[in-house]
Amino acid sequence: MSRADPSGPQAVTTAAAASAADTALRHCLQDAPDGIVLLDRDGRMVFGNGKACEMLGLGGSADTAPLPELLTPEERERWLQAPPAPLLLAAQARPGRPGDLWLCAGEGCLRGMAVLRPADARMHEQAHIHLLSQALDSSDNAIFLCDDQSRIRYVNAGFSRMLGYAPEEALGKLPRELISGPHTDVATLDRLGEEHRAGRAHRDHLLGYCKDGSPLWLSVVATPLADASGSLVNVFTDITEAKTHEVLNGKVLDALVREEPLAMTMALMCQEVERVAPDLRVVVTRSEPDGQLCTLAAPAPLMTAGTCGWEHPACMQALRRGRAVVIEDIASAPLFDSQRDALLALGLRACWSNPIRSTAGQVLGTLAFHCHRPGPPTAWHRRLAELCLHLCALALEREQARSRMHRLAFYDVLTGLPNRLMFNALSEQPLMQAEQQDTPMALLFVTLDRFKRINESQGHAAGDGLLRDLARRLHDIAGPESVVARQVADEFTLLVPGCAQQQAVALCERLLAMIAAPTVVGSMTLHASASIGVAMYPDDGRALETLLRHADLAMRRAKDEGGGRFRFFSADMNRLAQERLLLEATLRDSLRQGGLRLHYQPQVHADGRGLYGVEALLRWRHPHLGDIPPSRFVPLAEECGLMAELSHWVMEEACRQHADWRRRGLDIPRVAVNLSASAFELPSLAEQVRRLLERHQQLAETLVLEITEGVMLSAQPQVPANLHALHALGVRLSLDDFGTGYSSLSHLHRLPISEMKLDRSFISEIGHDPAAGALILSVLRIGESLGKHVVAEGVETEDQRRFLVDNGSPVLQGYLFSPALSANALEQWLGEQAYARSPRS
Repeated sequence: MSRADPSGPQAVTTAAAASAADTALRHCLQDAPDGIVLLDRDGRMVFGNGKACEMLGLGGSADTAPLPELLTPEERERWLQAPPAPLLLAAQARPGRPGDLWLCAGEGCLRGMAVLRPADARMHEQAHIHLLSQALDSSDNAIFLCDDQSRIRYVNAGFSRMLGYAPEEALGKLPRELISGPHTDVATLDRLGEEHRAGRAHRDHLLGYCKDGSPLWLSVVATPLADASGSLVNVFTDITEAKTHEVLNGKVLDALVREEPLAMTMALMCQEVERVAPDLRVVVTRSEPDGQLCTLAAPAPLMTAGTCGWEHPACMQALRRGRAVVIEDIASAPLFDSQRDALLALGLRACWSNPIRSTAGQVLGTLAFHCHRPGPPTAWHRRLAELCLHLCALALEREQARSRMHRLAFYDVLTGLPNRLMFNALSEQPLMQAEQQDTPMALLFVTLDRFKRINESQGHAAGDGLLRDLARRLHDIAGPESVVARQVADEFTLLVPGCAQQQAVALCERLLAMIAAPTVVGSMTLHASASIGVAMYPDDGRALETLLRHADLAMRRAKDEGGGRFRFFSADMNRLAQERLLLEATLRDSLRQGGLRLHYQPQVHADGRGLYGVEALLRWRHPHLGDIPPSRFVPLAEECGLMAELSHWVMEEACRQHADWRRRGLDIPRVAVNLSASAFELPSLAEQVRRLLERHQQLAETLVLEITEGVMLSAQPQVPANLHALHALGVRLSLDDFGTGYSSLSHLHRLPISEMKLDRSFISEIGHDPAAGALILSVLRIGESLGKHVVAEGVETEDQRRFLVDNGSPVLQGYLFSPALSANALEQWLGEQAYARSPRS
């Protein structure tokens, strides 16, 4: 059969019938008592009966009139957006005819048809109720109404969204039937039930459960209705996030601020997590340097079962992989083969372990959640883990920083040994035990001999390497009960419990032999020796401070005797120490109050041409002890930090005196001054000398500064810089005690040295030791070859003078000519020798 022609007779008949039906419908609607309008899909009215036109003030025709345009903008938006349901809308047709109309656009009415009725009080009430219902449904809170039997009569849409129950599942039920779970507090539920039955307003919070079993914390507020029905309006608010922050951030952060111990803080965090999430058991571990895990906090049953720390497979895997490990079912996970039974016996079915990372990304440890039900972590569990990981990282980083600060405060950075403070703390227990058990103990004070020379000649890197090696050797030779520490610089201490005097002797001998063994630092092989002082408990003192002081005194005695040896403390050392303290205090006063003097020893030309110059020598007359030799007070000045001040005073006084002689017509060609090695390390030395010469109007070439071989060989870059700067000023430099140390001819050639001084130890051997004579001749030839004056000091006999003159020594100094004299005595001596007018050379 062929398809019917849409334009054929049958189609015409159908269209005619439809038109007739439409006309009939319009006639029927025209006489209806209600206002009725037909709308197209754009909301335009295509028909309105007479009642509708009258109500809308449209006259006799509503065709093509847009209904939305007859509404206020707010009502128009409501109508366009509203679901099919009755709406109370305010129409605004023509002036003088606005009014509230009941617009029925749903609930049995077609979306293309609306019924209009004048709004009465009942319609206003229905619309108001509908508006309130919409408002309640839009709330995120679960709002429900209970009758006087505590059964649910009404729930809003928020109830279904929060707890997962459809209204028909909740109506007629008791609230506790819907929200209680394995860890819901029964006492709280009972209390809420009593308040409900009594019709009293109340508020509380509890852990509840959704339909799917997921937990959440609820704030419960119940308010009775102001009628006789006994109904209560109940509001559940999800406070899970707030509860989590309150408990964790509040209590744990407070513990961090109070700097509670790390393990205590982590245990607190685990307890709080398990309180807000009772279905969890939490384990926190810290990564150790050896790659293992140390448990910081865990429930006692897990600790007892041996399922924590390095034994925990999920935590170890999270540590090694650096990412989360999720075990949804321990019962079937191969990873837990060795611990499955222990964990299942504790009711634990799932485990989620996360690495704890520092802000720099370093894995510091792990955080593991164990759950009583199998499955992946919920959104809340993930949020809990996120917060806990942040707190764990904060706590572990603070602990690391605290450990670093503790190490910096109590351990030596260079050697890793305890420092003085830590030594004092670690010594308390051995001292207490020695007193309680009446056992002996030795305290050894060890210092390297001539360590400063190694630093100056080989550089600080070599010195540091030597100290590190010494620390290692001391640590190796000391017993496990001993306390080894670096006090300062090259000084070390050993406290040896249970060590009697004979054992201390053997220990010192081993130490000296061990220290004397060569030390390789980089490409250098260093040789060192040490001085050791020993104080015995209880004979030399019972307090640590006393033992340290006495061992230090004994060490200084060993060093004064040449080093490379050990000495035990004795009573006379204490007396000498007291005398030393007195000397130090008096030296300070003498320096600042004019108690020091300079004496001057003449230097003469060997050929009889007259005075070459004078050497300024420091003298100190103690008010009670008499004359103190420089060999005694100069080292003291170095130890107590007075050398810079002392050197400056000597230069100042020598230049002042020289200027005074010049003004009074005494022609003294030059004055030589000894400066300490530390003075040549001062960046301001050359500038100090320049100002001093300028202040006294002295020619630079009349000032001679004597340096030691240690200064010449110093590795300090400031030293050669100062030597060249002084030479540029015109100041002459003299190498003192030439031949007694480790002079290098290359240094002598490179540095601006004007003269060399032959040490008195060579001069005293003239006529006794042929080797000494040969060495003197060598030095004289070196000076002659390099164009440098050679001053022979310590000339005391005529034979010595004759030998030196015969072999070409140009300048002589010593008691044969004159001892060191005061300024006045020197003037008198010059007059007697007729040197006062000798020409300069």
